[in-house]
Amino acid sequence: MLKTNTNTAFALLILRGFLGLVFLMQGYGKIFTWGVEGVYKSAFASYETMLPIFLLKAVAYFTSYVELIGGLLLCLGIFKNYALYALGVVLLIVTFGHGLSQPIWDMQHVFYRLIPLVALLLLPEELDTFQLEKRLKI
Repeated sequence: MLKTNTNTAFALLILRGFLGLVFLMQGYGKIFTWGVEGVYKSAFASYETMLPIFLLKAVAYFTSYVELIGGLLLCLGIFKNYALYALGVVLLIVTFGHGLSQPIWDMQHVFYRLIPLVALLLLPEELDTFQLEKRLKI
């Protein structure tokens, strides 16, 4: 069993909170500011010649709601691993989409979210003590 200290626990809280807020605010903007249909028209409609419309619309809704809900779950520290898995799938989808539209070596949209996500998955769970899930024993 690993022994945690306050600095380690706080560092993980900041890392999880940062990533959660990035996804939460991105999902919030997509759903409540622009609307998912608006996001679809501005970001997904250009792929209609390559992919079926129903798939593109499903992906627009899926990614928007997963970002909102997954980000909130990370911020709260509830179902952290499930949120990270779902958000990891979103990053794979986003990477694929960016690869269709432009050379993929420009990773500025994905990389700063990928690193904390992978770090949170790799760091031992028992070090992340400031989670609501652990306090409520869910």
